[in-house]
Amino acid sequence: MRVHVSDLKPGNSLKSDTFSSRGLHVLPKGSQLQIDEIAKLMLHGVDYVDIEDEPPAPVSRPVIIQEVASSLDNMMDGFESLYMEALMKGSFSQSAVDDILQPSLQSLDKHKDVVSLLLLLDREDNYTYNHSLQVGMLSYYLATWLGYSKQECYDIGRAGYLIDIGKCRISPALLNKPGKLTPHEFTEIQLHTQYGYEIISNSMQDPFTALVALQHHEREDGSGYPNRLTGSQIHPYAQIAAVADIYSAMTSERVYQSKQELITVLREINNLSFGKLNGKPVQAFIQHLMPNFIGKRVLLSTGDLGIIVMNNPLDVFRPLVQSEGQFLDLARDRKMAIVEIYME
Repeated sequence: MRVHVSDLKPGNSLKSDTFSSRGLHVLPKGSQLQIDEIAKLMLHGVDYVDIEDEPPAPVSRPVIIQEVASSLDNMMDGFESLYMEALMKGSFSQSAVDDILQPSLQSLDKHKDVVSLLLLLDREDNYTYNHSLQVGMLSYYLATWLGYSKQECYDIGRAGYLIDIGKCRISPALLNKPGKLTPHEFTEIQLHTQYGYEIISNSMQDPFTALVALQHHEREDGSGYPNRLTGSQIHPYAQIAAVADIYSAMTSERVYQSKQELITVLREINNLSFGKLNGKPVQAFIQHLMPNFIGKRVLLSTGDLGIIVMNNPLDVFRPLVQSEGQFLDLARDRKMAIVEIYME
């Protein structure tokens, strides 16, 4: 029986030799799995194994999670349709966007655990489609946390959802290039902001959505593109989308970059608020996201599994973890770190 490593339980027995994606022999056939062996499999990036025993019945997700998961799938499928329409026609149907987003974003109001949704979206889908979905979702939540009106939250979420529509005009070979881009190639990639502005302007009457697509790579210190804007020159909606865009990109698997652990990226986002990103949406993001990590299962750099039990007042990015009956204060033990976070 083939099961995901996160569903393994002590006592399961391996049906066959297990290897990592790099061909390293991790555990032999017949191994009786205990916590240490399961942690070893996770540490080596093994996703699925064959076991002799019947796996335990999977824990059913709450109904709300199932509803939201369906909405997220609809958002991703819908973006693919919009992307192809923009590629073929140079524009898309605004009514089609609203038909996709209005019910989907409303479903997010029922679910406040954004970390669980991000973990739910940690899968091998087309990066651009998944990324657009995540940026739209995170932009919507951020607008809510910042106190925007219901209509403004929808507008900001929609703008985040569409920021990368201009990539339809970029060669897929260039978008998916595994190696470092040449200066010429990077300049070509940067054009997706202007392409997005043009496509959205051709498709919608709302000028803010097009402006967000144009400005979401601008930075507070003028180091961004395409127009090297600074501070107040960047529209507040674009400042929100920029936070969502960077967080989603850094926590996603890409052809040229491995995904990073969620809390570590929050720390990096916080660092970027000192000059690169607007501090207001960054702090709202951190304050509302960090409580979502409490209760999540984690893999530590020691190979041990644990559960986050409390955010640390001394260092919010290094929480208190319970593992093997012990409480580990990551703010004090700097040699230990969280390397992966799992659904409960």
